[in-house]
Amino acid sequence: MSKILFVMTGADHWTLADGSKHPTGFWAEEAVVPYEAFKAAGHEVVVATPGGVVPVVDRASLAPEVNGGQEGADRIAAALAAMDEIKRPIRLEDVDLGAYAAVFYPGGHGPMEDLAVDAVSGRLLVDALESGRPLAVVCHGPAALLAAVREDGANAFAGYEVAAFTDAEETQAGLADKAKWLLQTRLEEAGVVVRAGEPWAAHVVVDRNLVTGQNPASSAPVAAEVLKKLA
Repeated sequence: MSKILFVMTGADHWTLADGSKHPTGFWAEEAVVPYEAFKAAGHEVVVATPGGVVPVVDRASLAPEVNGGQEGADRIAAALAAMDEIKRPIRLEDVDLGAYAAVFYPGGHGPMEDLAVDAVSGRLLVDALESGRPLAVVCHGPAALLAAVREDGANAFAGYEVAAFTDAEETQAGLADKAKWLLQTRLEEAGVVVRAGEPWAAHVVVDRNLVTGQNPASSAPVAAEVLKKLA
């Protein structure tokens, strides 16, 4: 059994272009589904957040309409409630990367608020990428890649192919015109190569030790790719 580090947002809101705060956090499915896969395979999960704050779930991610109905919503909510690791995160600042076999970043709009500009997370991402250990990031989680800047100012992920929540999906979700910036656009400006799949369909991109997924539907196949790399 090895340890897998979940780096999660500590934000409970996303500041929009007009200065208003959109309630958010992490997306439930993107944490629950990989967590269950990793635990079922015998791995230990440790959650880390900026400052060690307890991460907040985006309430919208618990709605029946995004979980295939009420039964699915109830299952996700129950699974989330059973994830004790989320209730007692460690401080991201205290993480020793050498203790972990893999690193995973779930999404939700929260990372757009904090991890996108978190230098500690950025350094961890650079170190994880260079270490060769599996590094997996889902949906809005790739916002964290924006903080992974080397000393020369270049993004460590420039030239890497990734999947991430697309501008098309943000538009269809109704938030694109309210956002300060859009994830796909900002990643591409940093030199990251975004390979967009069909909106809302599972889409995973693997480039060296980096595994990325486009949206909530991609969380299960991303976890499967990580497990393949750990086998």
